[in-house]
Amino acid sequence: MFVTMMMMDQMLDLPPPLSNEVPMMHHVINGDAPQQVILVQVNPGETFTIRTEDGALQCIQGPAEVPMMSPNGSIPPIHVPPGYVSQVLEDNTGLRRVVVMPHSECYPPSYSPALSPSHHIHPPYLTHPHFIPASHTSYYPPVSPGDVPPHQFYQHRLPPIYPEEIIPLYNISTFMGHEEYCKPPPKKLKQPVERTSLSQVTSPLSNSYKNTTACTTTANGYGKSHSSPGGGGGGGGGSPGNKRPDRRVSNVQSRSALVSWTSVSVSGSSGRVPSCGYELQLKDKGRDGKYKVVYSGEELQYTLNDLRPATDYHVRVSTVCNSVKGPSSDARAFTTHSDPPDTPLPPRLSHRTKSSLTLQWKPPADNGSKITNYVLEWDEGKKNSIFREYYVGHQRHCKVMRLCPAVGYTFRVAALNDIGTSGFSTEVLFYTTGSLPQTSLPPRLVQTGPSWVTLEWTRPNSCSTEEVVTYTLEMQDETKGLDFQAVYSGLELNRKVESLRRNTQYKFRVSEWCSAPSSLLVCKTTPDRPGPPVNPAVNTVTYHSFCVTWEPPQDDGGSGDLTYVLEISEGNSEGRQWATLYRGPERKHLCEDRKPATSYSLRLSCVNVGGQSQCSDDLTVCTHIPPPGRCQPPSIVGNVKHREMTLQWDGPLCGEESENVEFSLEMCAMEEGSEPTEVYCGCKAECTVGNLLPGTTYRFQVRAANSAGYGPYSESVEISTAAGPPGQCSPPAINVTSHTCAEVTWENKESSGIDISEYRLDWGRDLDSLELVYSGTETYFQISNLEASTDYCCRLQAVNQAGAGPYSDLVTCQSPAAAPDVVSGFRLVDHPLNPTESEPFSHSTSLALTWDEPHCNGAEMTSYSISVGDSIITTGNVTCHIIRDLLPDSEYSLQIRAENEMGPGPFSQTLTVRTRPLPPSPPRLECAAVGPQSLKLRWGFSSRSQLTEDTTYVLQMEDRNQRFVVVYRGPSHTFKLQRLSESSRYRFRIQAVSEAGEGPFSETYTFCTTKSLPQTLKAPRVVQLEGNAREVTWESIPPMRGDRISYVLQVLGGREADYKQVYKGDETSFQLSGLQWNTDYRVRVFACRRCADTLQELCGSFSPSAHFNLRRSDATLAVEADVTRVPMGSTLTDEQFAGLMVFGVASLSVLMAFLLQLLI
Repeated sequence: MFVTMMMMDQMLDLPPPLSNEVPMMHHVINGDAPQQVILVQVNPGETFTIRTEDGALQCIQGPAEVPMMSPNGSIPPIHVPPGYVSQVLEDNTGLRRVVVMPHSECYPPSYSPALSPSHHIHPPYLTHPHFIPASHTSYYPPVSPGDVPPHQFYQHRLPPIYPEEIIPLYNISTFMGHEEYCKPPPKKLKQPVERTSLSQVTSPLSNSYKNTTACTTTANGYGKSHSSPGGGGGGGGGSPGNKRPDRRVSNVQSRSALVSWTSVSVSGSSGRVPSCGYELQLKDKGRDGKYKVVYSGEELQYTLNDLRPATDYHVRVSTVCNSVKGPSSDARAFTTHSDPPDTPLPPRLSHRTKSSLTLQWKPPADNGSKITNYVLEWDEGKKNSIFREYYVGHQRHCKVMRLCPAVGYTFRVAALNDIGTSGFSTEVLFYTTGSLPQTSLPPRLVQTGPSWVTLEWTRPNSCSTEEVVTYTLEMQDETKGLDFQAVYSGLELNRKVESLRRNTQYKFRVSEWCSAPSSLLVCKTTPDRPGPPVNPAVNTVTYHSFCVTWEPPQDDGGSGDLTYVLEISEGNSEGRQWATLYRGPERKHLCEDRKPATSYSLRLSCVNVGGQSQCSDDLTVCTHIPPPGRCQPPSIVGNVKHREMTLQWDGPLCGEESENVEFSLEMCAMEEGSEPTEVYCGCKAECTVGNLLPGTTYRFQVRAANSAGYGPYSESVEISTAAGPPGQCSPPAINVTSHTCAEVTWENKESSGIDISEYRLDWGRDLDSLELVYSGTETYFQISNLEASTDYCCRLQAVNQAGAGPYSDLVTCQSPAAAPDVVSGFRLVDHPLNPTESEPFSHSTSLALTWDEPHCNGAEMTSYSISVGDSIITTGNVTCHIIRDLLPDSEYSLQIRAENEMGPGPFSQTLTVRTRPLPPSPPRLECAAVGPQSLKLRWGFSSRSQLTEDTTYVLQMEDRNQRFVVVYRGPSHTFKLQRLSESSRYRFRIQAVSEAGEGPFSETYTFCTTKSLPQTLKAPRVVQLEGNAREVTWESIPPMRGDRISYVLQVLGGREADYKQVYKGDETSFQLSGLQWNTDYRVRVFACRRCADTLQELCGSFSPSAHFNLRRSDATLAVEADVTRVPMGSTLTDEQFAGLMVFGVASLSVLMAFLLQLLI
């Protein structure tokens, strides 16, 4: 048994009792004091006992719901059987629930087990359904909307609270077997069945009871699989037997889920595979527990739609073969996702005053997510369908204050949860209390237009002149809806309403502030002036009538009734007058009885209630002229020729109309089957007809035409042409007998009245080169001296006394191919045109030949044959060839011929050639002189008989890239190479060239340059020391290519004839001691290079000598100027002294020569 209660702040209008219900205990209702509504649900088989005011006990048999109210908010005493207690549970919505259970049972997981079941504990209220019918179903809809406060309305199923431990007062078997309550947990599952998602219940109470281990049937996200007995046994006929398809639930959404299963292979008794289908069954846990077939077919998946959010479902699949149903699979449970709340019912008015409205609303289905807020919107009494938020919160009631009396306000409500926002409820209108003021007078229509109306109204008589009255003018546009929209609000007593649609009905009413609207004024805007008709056109024009059509105007002015006005004017002058030709609703008109060949101007307009439109643009039409009459027969002008004649005729018309007349001349031959043809069409009454046959009769007739059409033909006349030259001959036939001869034949041409006197045959290679080759009466001719494989053409012409006829069509032919012509340009060349590196060319043993390609005579050239004495050498299709392995300095006679597919041609004239002698052998190469940077080479010859005065030598040296380059070419036998590197190896080879040709290269010779000597040093410098000691210094030389440099110092003193070596080493200075006073000394130095590889010492030249002497008389002996520099005074160096001697001898020689010249 469940008892649900809630606190209210005012009197509630409760509904009448349902079936099997007791009347409301009205004696407990106590005015406006805080009251508590208690709903007692009595299940079937149970008894609920109530103690009345007089102390008597009243028993109520279930099923029934008993609404009770408590004036002081306390719970009345509830009698329970021995061993049971009543526990009060309360949630955050203010709803209490009394649960009757055994004294030792566990508590819901959302409540602390320390709570006592006594009545003095006040936990949060829990929601409970209102007026639950006495049924085992889990859904409890309300009796009627608006009967119970919205926070009391509950649409969710009863949560599974201790399904097996809830014991009714007198009968426990009532709840056994109901699907709403969970079964006890199984002893042991062989294999847990995975659920697609955790179970999500649809009420806060079920969430609080979720995931309990002692009182629920699910643990760790797994649910119990329920199997239903299958329908088929095993056997024949292709029954499914005990095979069950495996199923899986995926893509679970709030209102859909995808169920898929595996196929089951079934074999029949005859070995054939029968056709099997699948049957998908769905069970809603909140229903009566029965499975419902939702799909039957052969597919292996199915999408479940129209599911409820946050609801537990079970699915199972069975196989059906040949109308035999197999056992169902294990049930798979899944829970749909949460969704935004359902759209709530419209708010209900619970209380109203002159300035306030108290609204309540019922909570909609939260779809698995608790409702967090409600949004109440209103139109502020403006009735313009524009809503604004007034309240946002979790309460399900709201008091709207500061309202005007007797004014209607429109409200709507929406619910929010963590998933989203529901749709707004249906709009509902509530009025505040108060007496309505006097109804205003309706507005009056002053003036109306296509897009505006002017209205006025009078001031109410009840208002004083000092009172300020605000007027509101409202308008109803039926095209936009039935609501009135305010178009003006102010103090004026008139208003011009603009931006209206033309020819449209509107309703107006006016009201003062806080007064009822006036009665309606229905008025209609006037139509506007229409636009001009569009697309006027003229068709079916004749010479006396035409038809005019047009389209309705794009703007009809708001009125569909249009009258069209068609006006006509003759001519195009500016001062023309217009006459109304048609006036009516039709959109076309036939204009008759018009003048032929006359120009008319048309214009259109249309008229409706709003007025007449502007005229359309002028449309010009010209009537046709009538067809012309019969012409006079044609007659001959001048003499008739054999190919042409000139005809003339008189036309049927005259005056101005004859200028636009055309004539058509028709000709027909007199032969049977000939059809007439038009030979002339023009404005002139004369023409020349050509391309006629000589001596032929023709029939002519003529007719006239104008814009109206053709007139009748004239009478026919027969005229014959004169005799003329022959006609065109048939093309001649050509028979080519050989590549040099052809026969031409032709047929005898019939004459054009005169016999043919001769035939003329032109022959040539093309049209420009045709020449007359035959003239006579025969019908054949033989042509010779033709060229092989050449195109020729010919034509034939017949001649009589009247003249020569036209040439026949050009006939072409081609002479057959023949052997090639004689080869020309057979000659000897010095160098081959196509040399090959593999076989070097030698003028002593080879001959390089070339020739011009002859005419192939229509067949492709295949080869050439060269006759060398008694032998024949065959080459390919080339124009050059090298004959090898010949004797040096020998004479040969050569001939050549060409060959093609037709055979060999004739030999050419004899060519006498001679091979050159053998080229000279290379001489022996020797090194005549070697230096550090130069090599002087010389060469001789091994066979002097081969060498002549014109022999040239080619000396080549190998470079760094190991390629030989020419360093000398000439007749000399020596050559000196400069600017070489010291101590480097160089490779050379030499070749002798003479008139006989280039000889072979010699073997490679290797020569090496020597090492360079050290450079000559400058004169040493002498520095005075103390006493008779002197220090000699000289310049230093860097190492040469890694070889060390040493220095040798020599001194010449007094009367000594030879220098003496006083120092040898690496230093650049040396001190001389023990020198004699008043003695002249000379010092010199030279450098020596110590070769590291050969241990050889290379010495350079002596430096210039430095001179100095020691004098005893001076304390500090001055050294002469040439000690530190080259002597420029009385003491000269050896070079200076030698130069001075040369200058003196030369001067003396010049003087003696001058004296001898004077003496002579």
